[in-house]
Amino acid sequence: MSLSKDLVAASSTPLILSILDHNESYGYAIIQQVHQLSNGEIQWADGMLYPILHRMEKKGWIESFWGKADTGRKRKYYRLCPTGVDELIQQRQQWQKLSSMISHLEK
Repeated sequence: MSLSKDLVAASSTPLILSILDHNESYGYAIIQQVHQLSNGEIQWADGMLYPILHRMEKKGWIESFWGKADTGRKRKYYRLCPTGVDELIQQRQQWQKLSSMISHLEK
């Protein structure tokens, strides 16, 4: 069974924050990591990821900076800010609450 689009959309922010909590990254690498973590069930496109990254940056949760790839090309990287760490903690708590409620209601 594949994940619904609504669930994927709702989980995108905490998923991206969690990825950036481990290490700074760039867009394509984030897309690939999500694909790998989901065993291929989630396939994000650039058009879906970058608006979320920009929104998170405006909220001060992440910041972007230009760096060089191993190939020497410029690449835009993203890293978590302290307010992003706080937001990630809150979002994890919310997901745990929802998961607990759903598990409690299982028959």
